[in-house]
Order: sequence, then structure tokens, then C-alpha cells
Amino acid sequence: MTGPAPTGPAAWADTLLQSFADAGYERAQPAILQPAEPFLDLSGEDIRKSLYLTTDPGGEELCLRPDLTIPVARDYLASSRAGQPAGFSYLGPVFRYRGGRPSEFQQAGIESFGRKDHPAADAEMLALAIEATATAGLAEVDIRTGDVALFTALIDALELYPVWRRRLIKDFNRKRTLAQDLERLAIAEVAPRNEYEGVLAALAGSDRKAALALVTDLMSIAGATAVGGRTVAEIADRFLEQSTLKSGALPRDALDLIKRFLLIAGTPPEAVKQLRALAADARLDISAAIDALDARAGLMARRGIDLAKVRFATSFGRGLDYYTGFEFELHRKDNGDEPLVAGGRYDGLLSQLGSAEPIPAVGFSIWVEGLANSSAAGKTLRGRAS
Repeated sequence: MTGPAPTGPAAWADTLLQSFADAGYERAQPAILQPAEPFLDLSGEDIRKSLYLTTDPGGEELCLRPDLTIPVARDYLASSRAGQPAGFSYLGPVFRYRGGRPSEFQQAGIESFGRKDHPAADAEMLALAIEATATAGLAEVDIRTGDVALFTALIDALELYPVWRRRLIKDFNRKRTLAQDLERLAIAEVAPRNEYEGVLAALAGSDRKAALALVTDLMSIAGATAVGGRTVAEIADRFLEQSTLKSGALPRDALDLIKRFLLIAGTPPEAVKQLRALAADARLDISAAIDALDARAGLMARRGIDLAKVRFATSFGRGLDYYTGFEFELHRKDNGDEPLVAGGRYDGLLSQLGSAEPIPAVGFSIWVEGLANSSAAGKTLRGRAS
């Protein structure tokens, strides 16, 4: 979308929503009051301090919606269209404690459910996100992209212990601990002998399901459900971690390959070339993930996105466990640590929300406040209610 930015009260919002409607995304307006459980389950108890919580007469914990993705997904699953391709747009207030900034703020965006043409759907999300910033009057934005599925494919190809796989992927999503853990796992820890040495030896290299079943049974026999504030799952994970670390170090060749992988960056075509070279050199079968990146880049170009202006980095991620594949952020050019728009693929969410069958999902959210502060037209939207 090009041309001068729209002016006048609410013109920016109306134009934005109309552009989403023209692209086939119908308006969603989920309830402001939501069950708190899905947010706590998916984001962890740490998010509790940011939520505005209450309890209904039946004892169910409720919250003012802190974002719109989960509410839109819940409404979709409750509809007759669940499992079928469907796309939704939204614009409305969300509520989250932000330490000195207003706790009520506007969020806009798109969620796309059920599409099986993943590269095309991913490319469409990025194209629509760029169009949204152009609608607000920003001629250029800094486009940052990545793909957690590539990192997952690499770890799977290395055939590491399950606990290492889970921990490294979790670290990648949370970023701040990945570099530290790479070095720690490369050095075998020499822990003092203890009375449960045999249990640790039995668990070494096993999967999480088996460890969880064992720890659950042991704690059930002992009549305990938690110890020191840790849940059964957390205790099982700790046993797995200790058993694996005692069994030996992360192989040095695996560590070196992970580090080489995380240095790959450039335009999407450049990244594809580097990834294919790494895979061939290391004899790793990660071609499916690389092919998906290559296909997505081609579809981006067909949508008019200048790939020379798109930065792809294998180390890029949004710092959340939420995403399963393509991720992206749009920032104000040459000045912006906080994204104006952010999103990506989250294929596991709908199953976590209760879907019996996996449903692909991809989308993005617009921080209206940030966009309003970064553009001339966006300021007309400040404080607008849904």
C-alpha cells in the first residue's frame, strides 16, 4: 500500500482494518475478560505479575486479556470452522502491567489458522505486516527474520540426548542462556556421588515421558506432589539433566557445528546458500528446513518484498517458547530496539488450547502505541477503543 498516509480521526485504523478485510481477514472481537489458565499455562507463572486477575463466583480465575492471539484462537476453536482454513484481523485494547507505562494499550494484528501452504502463509504475513507500517506512513522499516525450525532441525540431526535437545531449544527461545549452556554442556560435570546414583544412571539418555512417569510414581509412593516448590515435571527435568550431564559432555564437534550455524546471517538467499554449504560439509540432513526457507524467500519476492532489505539470521528469535518456525520483527529504521510489528508461526498453540488435531497457525501483532510514536498518521489512533 502506497501513497500519503490517511488523515483525520480514526482514518488510520479504518484504513488498516479495511486493508486486512480486502486481504480476506474478517474482524474478530473476542471478549475482554478471559480465563487466566491458558495464559499462565502457555507463558508460565512469571506472567502472573503482569496480569489483571479476578475470580468468578464459581472460583475460576479470570483476567483482562493481555494480548489478542490466544482469545482469537479460543474463539476460532469454539466455532464451527475449527480445523478449517480461516483468517481473522483485530484491533482493540489489551491490559498488562508494564512498569510505569499505561497498562491499557491498543493492539492490532492478524491470525491465520488451518492453512497447509506454510511458506505462502508465512510470506503473506510478512507482506501484510509491511503494508500495515506503510499505511501508518512509514516508508521503510528494518525487517528482521529467523526460523526456529532450522535450529530444531539442526539439533535433531545431531542426535543428541533428549534432555540436551529440549534444553538447547528452550535456551534458543529464551536466548540469554544459550551461549552459557553451550559451554557448560561441553564440559562434563563431576558431581559428588550420592545415594541415588543408580537412578541417575538408569535415566541417562531416556526421554522426558519415561522420566516423568518414574518420578511421578516415586512421589506418589511417598505421598508427595511437590518438593521445595518444584512440580513433578520440574523434578523429573532436573533428574534428567543431572543424569545426562554425568554421562558425558556435549560432543565438541556438535558444539562447533551449533556455533557455526548460529553465525549464519544475511539476506534470505545468502542464508540459504550458507546453510546448504554447512549441511553438505557436516553431512547433516536438514534439507527440508532449508527448502522451506528457500521457498518462503521466493514467495516473499513474488509479493513484492525486496529481499535485499530483509535480514535473516539463524540466531534470531523472539525470545519466547511460543514459536515453532518462521519469526519476524519490523523496527523503525535505524532507531528501534522495540519492535513495531512482530509475529511468526506457532503451530503448537491450538493443540495446547485443546484441539484434538494439530492446526497450523501464523500471525502477527502490531504495537499501535509504538507505531503511533513512529509515524505521523499513527498518532490519530492513540487511545482509540475497539
